[in-house]
Amino acid sequence: MVAVLIDAAALTVVTPIAVLGPPMMWQSLAGTPPSWFTSGFQIAGATLPLVYFSLAWWATGQTLGGLVLAIMVRRADGSRVGLLRAALRAGLGLLFAPVWFVGMVLVLVQAHRRAMHDLVFGTVVVRKPAR
Repeated sequence: MVAVLIDAAALTVVTPIAVLGPPMMWQSLAGTPPSWFTSGFQIAGATLPLVYFSLAWWATGQTLGGLVLAIMVRRADGSRVGLLRAALRAGLGLLFAPVWFVGMVLVLVQAHRRAMHDLVFGTVVVRKPAR
């Protein structure tokens, strides 16, 4: 859960910069930006968390929070998480965030320590092997 808090803090800093920065620069250089430009960055900001979690879990198995805590997401058989599975796992977690936090209680009470979204998508959070 600490890893998610680290990721949320990072996204809280990056998302407003990504959404507001380019339109504000446009406005300072050329006046009011067109609505399509502003809307595009709003859409990008709304999808940034999904893209962040999906690509991180797919590419390395780790988000920034996972890197700090030396944990990673893998499939239950130990193999890497594919892009679709990573995107579905992230999408479910983001779409149902309050339910996801309740599901984290499973981690505390189950012997295998897998959260609801891990059970649904056949994933597991493991310690990153030392190099």
